[in-house]
Amino acid sequence: MRLFDAHNHLQDARFGGQQDELIADCTAVSLSRMVVNGTCESDWPAVAALAKRHDCVLPSFGLHPWFVHERSPEWLAKLGQQLDDCPATVGEFGLDRWKPGLGYDGQEEVFTAQLCLAAERDLPASIHCLKTWGRLHELLRDGPLPKRGFLLHSYGGPAEMVEPLAKLGAYFSFPGAFAHERKTRQRDAFRQVPTDRLLIETDAPDQAPPENRVTHPLGQAVNHPANIAAVYEATAELLGQAPDDLAKRVEENFVRLFGG
Repeated sequence: MRLFDAHNHLQDARFGGQQDELIADCTAVSLSRMVVNGTCESDWPAVAALAKRHDCVLPSFGLHPWFVHERSPEWLAKLGQQLDDCPATVGEFGLDRWKPGLGYDGQEEVFTAQLCLAAERDLPASIHCLKTWGRLHELLRDGPLPKRGFLLHSYGGPAEMVEPLAKLGAYFSFPGAFAHERKTRQRDAFRQVPTDRLLIETDAPDQAPPENRVTHPLGQAVNHPANIAAVYEATAELLGQAPDDLAKRVEENFVRLFGG
């Protein structure tokens, strides 16, 4: 089976500079491609460097809502230049009313600017959303949107919003953390995801699967991207699908959204 990670942060400093070794582990479990998401101006160069060294890395550049208040006046021009230099995905960006102490001012402006950039270039967008699903739906509905679609990574919204979001072009990626028994609501929502809109992610170094599913422990609660195989296994069990069938469908969906 060829595996595909729709969303991670391989550039993260928590990996301690061991990214090349981590990618070797990923190759050993048949991971073919991974989308590596930048989150702020300072980490975009590290994402680009990984993409230049490793063909399996599909770079993604965005300004995450957690870092909106750190942006420079030239952030959008810098993002456009980064995409000129290294054509990629736009993201991770989004909306967040969950993180304690995080101000909401400026989030919608920054979100809309990045969504427009993705639409203008018809690049896939990788979107973060916590505790603001209704407003996200309004902004997406008002567009513009990239014709190829967009990813709602680690989709944690209501099950009843899956259909209207899918009609707008959404894909939904399942992370390993949703395999925890306490994530009943999130798993129920993924049972509503159309088969042609399902993707799988690690969100490494975050959102590790349950301990009994982890195949590549790193310690200190750091999720290894090679745990992607465990996430596929958990997703197949959740949806009652044969692993081979699931892998083929996820590959088709990944290529449709992100390209070959």
